[in-house]
Amino acid sequence: MVAETLIGTRAAASFPVFSPPHGSGVVCAAYGVYSVAANVEDGDIFQLCKLPKCTVIGGGFWATDMDTGTEALDIDIGHAGNATDAAAPTAFVNAGVLTGDAITDLIPAGVNYRPFNMSAGPVALAGETIVQAEANVAAATFAAGTIYVVVHYLVP
Repeated sequence: MVAETLIGTRAAASFPVFSPPHGSGVVCAAYGVYSVAANVEDGDIFQLCKLPKCTVIGGGFWATDMDTGTEALDIDIGHAGNATDAAAPTAFVNAGVLTGDAITDLIPAGVNYRPFNMSAGPVALAGETIVQAEANVAAATFAAGTIYVVVHYLVP
């Protein structure tokens, strides 16, 4: 099969992008969800939500355990290109293998969670931008599940 781009409700062209009326200093949030019904393949893109021209200051990625055997599933979170900024598939999360294992005092078994990696500082986006998940490795033993992202941002 050929990798494909799948568009979630909150990333659709017709979905409005929120920009606060007073601009700088107001923390905004965008979120997106996608139900994954079939095993992914390398290069599949799931468009999750849209951002206005903004500065991303944090966020997180959650996914149900969609690889129930010897884990191999790898999905990263980044953004598509816009008129100014190049696409950056791992700008927010370079997940590695999603195991679904419990992390004591953080998440139960069967859930994957990755906070956005903001170690290089906030990410400025010069125009309206799609936040997306990109599959790198298919699940060894696929189980249908859901991916979810929330993005915290400031509008200049």
